Amino acid sequence: MIDAIAFKYRTGTPWMDLPEHFGPWKGAHNRLRMWAADGTWAKVFTALLAQADAEGDLDWAVSVDSTIVRAHQHAAGARKKGPRPANPAITPSAAPAAD
Repeated sequence: MIDAIAFKYRTGTPWMDLPEHFGPWKGAHNRLRMWAADGTWAKVFTALLAQADAEGDLDWAVSVDSTIVRAHQHAAGARKKGPRPANPAITPSAAPAAD
């Protein structure tokens, strides 16, 4: 099951296109969902991080690039107070009407 789940995410293939040697795709998909819901993946990840940290294999570096940190659209010049002004009234054109 773990190999099937890893293959799916490594290749980006749809669940239904898993190779037959992994078994039925529904089994792998259901197991992934169950393990995510009951916290199994979180426990595995925490244990692997603790092991790697104890062995000195982790190097925590955080890098923030301003080109990927963007403000929400409302933080970029949106109206701060009050309602929007109403659209100006539409006046008829002086041009001749179309037939």
